[in-house]
Amino acid sequence: MFVDSHCHLDRLDPRTHGGDLAAALDAARARGVKQFLAIGVTLDEVPGVAAIAREHDDVVISAGVHPLHSVDQEPEIEAIKEVAERFGAVAIGECGLDYHYLEKSPETVPSREVQRERFRRQLIAATELALPVIIHTREAREETLALIREHTDPAIGGVLHCFTEDLDMAREAVRHGFYISLSGIVTFRNAEALREVARRVPLDRLLIETDSPYLAPVPHRGKPNEPAWVVEVAECIAAERGISVEEVAMQTTANFYRLFRAAAPEASAEMREILRDAGFLQGA
Repeated sequence: MFVDSHCHLDRLDPRTHGGDLAAALDAARARGVKQFLAIGVTLDEVPGVAAIAREHDDVVISAGVHPLHSVDQEPEIEAIKEVAERFGAVAIGECGLDYHYLEKSPETVPSREVQRERFRRQLIAATELALPVIIHTREAREETLALIREHTDPAIGGVLHCFTEDLDMAREAVRHGFYISLSGIVTFRNAEALREVARRVPLDRLLIETDSPYLAPVPHRGKPNEPAWVVEVAECIAAERGISVEEVAMQTTANFYRLFRAAAPEASAEMREILRDAGFLQGA
């Protein structure tokens, strides 16, 4: 039993199952993936993501504005909250800071100042809605952590998705109530530092994701990613920790529902029963 905690279902590559989203989800379900979190990267795109969730009972959504996306008008806090509430988002994001492309593409990438203010507003919106945040961070470690400390409630928390930073940053985020989500990057040959994170972050603070259609794991590198391949991420973590894939699957699934509490009522009766029998989600 697995959860793909971060996938872009509205961006399915036409080469994946002929562009048939239902077929892609069925392929994932056949491998034991029982829940999907589809990510909104601009508020304008949230209705389309929400339409996917209405068609599939095992899909929930987030609502946010990605740091690298240009928008016609920066949304106010109340606008972010309104969209999240109207479409039933279980989290705010993907939001955050990404300074990687600022020097390469300064004309098209939002400035540091724009990114910081956009991120701040989404953190405040999430706190006011009591929803966790899904954070994208790249080459902005200290500012990301500073804004998390200032504007998030550790009791609500969030996740650093597709984590690529070091163990120290992971530990600092965990201390503030956050989870660390690992993607297919953890399987890459040159990702030993990330595998150290997989080994040393407490298992009850890890999530798994595909970030599909991006970042396909080994042995699928070079292909468009898909939700079924979250299993390869779990297998890599299990191998690094010397535990069973079943333990990784069960714990990361329980972690998902602990963090994204609004998604827990949407879990299937089968999943909830299995989690309760295994000692997770007591009283949920």
